[in-house]
Amino acid sequence: MDSSNRNTDPETRRVQLRKLYLSQKQTLDTFLNNGAITKAQYDKSLGDLTKKMGITPEEE
Repeated sequence: MDSSNRNTDPETRRVQLRKLYLSQKQTLDTFLNNGAITKAQYDKSLGDLTKKMGITPEEE
């Protein structure tokens, strides 16, 4: 991420993080659906992603 993104307003930043989160979640969904990872790996990775990105349950 370049430094210009650090200067955006908090709402814009939140929208950007949400888009990134959804993209990463979609990747995990694809891996799970194609058998590349187990359900346990999916749950762990999604939990870690959600926590690290500060996504709340109502935002998922």
